[in-house]
Amino acid sequence: MDAKSLKRSFIGALIAVLALLFSVTGATFAWYVYNTSVRTTDVHLAAGAGVSIEIAREYAGQYGSAVELEPFEGFLTPVSTDSIRNGFQKDEEWTNNDKGSVAFKFQPSETSDYFKTSLFIRSRGAECPVYISNIGYEDENPSAPISTAIRVGFVIHEPGENKAAASEYIFAISDEKNPKKQYNTEQGQEGHVLDSTKTDGSTVQFTPLTSAAYAIYDRSTGETTLKDGSVPVLKLPAGERGPGESVQVDVYIWLEGCDEDCTTSLSGSTLKDIAIQFSAAFEE
Repeated sequence: MDAKSLKRSFIGALIAVLALLFSVTGATFAWYVYNTSVRTTDVHLAAGAGVSIEIAREYAGQYGSAVELEPFEGFLTPVSTDSIRNGFQKDEEWTNNDKGSVAFKFQPSETSDYFKTSLFIRSRGAECPVYISNIGYEDENPSAPISTAIRVGFVIHEPGENKAAASEYIFAISDEKNPKKQYNTEQGQEGHVLDSTKTDGSTVQFTPLTSAAYAIYDRSTGETTLKDGSVPVLKLPAGERGPGESVQVDVYIWLEGCDEDCTTSLSGSTLKDIAIQFSAAFEE
């Protein structure tokens, strides 16, 4: 083979390698894109309470009908879990299969990978169950709505200051679906998240709560109406001569990396704000 033919063969091989490289890179899944992108998030957060309950940022703080939470600032890294109290995991290594590049090895998440804050809720007097009546949100980019893969979780503590966690609830805030959805772990499938009891990448079926679990709160009358699927997230104790004992509610917001809506089409997208509405319903 002469030098000119050798050169043509070398260039042809180089182009083939580059084409393969670009095809693999183009298929890289959302976990990787979000982990390597500079994604500073500055989300406005607020929480409101119905007329029968009060809310505050601190146990002994100023209680009222609404509270401004600290801004959500920093990196939003995809994480996954089926139990908040067991912790979150994020991807560590990737492999290629018929789905493209997928996550197959995971490590514990850091607290900076997701958002966490606490608020405190108390009854104005009577014992009452409390519901989520709305989780409002606004996508920064409506054409690439990251809300479809966002989760909001609530860990409920026993009444009182510095009490143990007792229960938790996880909501998907959007009922919409990403038309470019693609499941992106090696072992899992649509509707699965990482099994929080294992570290080998195992996944489990998990169905988060949706707006179907909300109660309906009428701002003009202050009344809460329950639907067939309304789910109470906590129960506030009564007060003897005033407000009852406060209950700590830890609020978590994260990008669910195992959600099939968490795709490369969301790269560079974020939320503008989230507003959570709590309301009480009295048992007859």
